[in-house]
Amino acid sequence: MAETAARIEEPLRTLAAYLERGNFAEYVYMVTRPSRLIWINLISGLSRGVGIGVGFTLIAALLVYLLQALAVYNLPVIGGFIAELVKIVQAQLHTPRVP
Repeated sequence: MAETAARIEEPLRTLAAYLERGNFAEYVYMVTRPSRLIWINLISGLSRGVGIGVGFTLIAALLVYLLQALAVYNLPVIGGFIAELVKIVQAQLHTPRVP
């Protein structure tokens, strides 16, 4: 009987360690409380949305800045295109909006 218990004890300890590392208890808590799961998913979705919005805005601003810098050099092939694009963006920024 003691040999059987000793043989089973080590795999059980290993399994318990795996479950502990995988936060299995937290997963079970989430499954049994759907309101908490919904709340966490809502917060994470809002965070992702704000992060994407801020990131895209920064990348677009950097792109416009680089296009303005390239327009100064008057590149023969794309200089006119870049200048026109910068004019459109600047006109859009200075256009008054009606609420």
